Amino acid sequence: MGRLLVAAKIPSSWTLCASSFNWTPEIIAARRAAADIVTGIVASTAGTVELEPGLVWRSFPNPQHTEVDALRDALAGEGGRISIVGASLDDFTSPSRRRTLQERLDFLVPQLVAARRVGASGVRLPLGQAGPKLLALVQPLLHDLDLVLYEEVQGQQTPDSPAVAPALDAIAALGDKRVRVLVDISMLMPALPVSYLEELGKGGVSPDLLKRLAEEWRDPATAGAIHALLQAGGVPPRIHTLFMNLLIRFGRSEAGDLQGILPLVGAFHLKFWDLDDDGGRVSQPLRDLGGLLNRNGFTGTLTSEWGGHEWLGDDPTDMTRRHLALAENALAGG
Repeated sequence: MGRLLVAAKIPSSWTLCASSFNWTPEIIAARRAAADIVTGIVASTAGTVELEPGLVWRSFPNPQHTEVDALRDALAGEGGRISIVGASLDDFTSPSRRRTLQERLDFLVPQLVAARRVGASGVRLPLGQAGPKLLALVQPLLHDLDLVLYEEVQGQQTPDSPAVAPALDAIAALGDKRVRVLVDISMLMPALPVSYLEELGKGGVSPDLLKRLAEEWRDPATAGAIHALLQAGGVPPRIHTLFMNLLIRFGRSEAGDLQGILPLVGAFHLKFWDLDDDGGRVSQPLRDLGGLLNRNGFTGTLTSEWGGHEWLGDDPTDMTRRHLALAENALAGG
């Protein structure tokens, strides 16, 4: 199956990618080898892939050269490559013992080496997890390995929130293009996914709250209603994990809120949940983002990342290909 062709084109300095995260259910099902599934992404969907190595390399977080080389060679055989590798930083050796600074570095270094070996240009960690001291130790390695470390901001995080601003300030203070920010556009949600609201309804959330979530997502009072229901123990246990997305993974920001941090940003996750674009809930944030990036001369990667496989059983290849086509048109239209 060939890659989708679309009429609108984004700037050549932007690279559209697909995340292997989108194929998580298929990888877990293990009907095919995980490495074969990732190689298939290149053959069917996108020439550049963002890798979730914990899903693919059995030896992760200390990837063995044989596994890494095999994936690199298989991708090269299809004319593809890896963009960013999702790194892991397990800060505790047990519930009561935190790793020392040197132990944290030792945990991360094999992942950096593997990322370089597989041909990636960068690695990714949650915003602020590394911290200034570890970043200072990692910086020389990033230069030696020709890698960029991206720290990811997402969901309900905002650039000026107390938990986020200090980490962004620390990156800015480094003044090093080897340490950048990755923005997940789950921050930019004008409305909730239709399929998600349907799942909440099936799970027992009241029609009144569903109506409010559907029509008044960005109203601060809606956040209060969500917290109140949770604190009152009113969330049905069978959908408790799904409900928590409202508190963590779904944001209320707008593209313009990113203006101040754009000089630090080198990559985006084009997070989507379903492809129901009623009212522009999927395409409008992309159009807004495309305009913002065009005006500011952005260069970097934009990766299709599907979060909706948590509750949808759709084919990941079809979903990702359709999303990439929609995203390119919307970004270019911006």
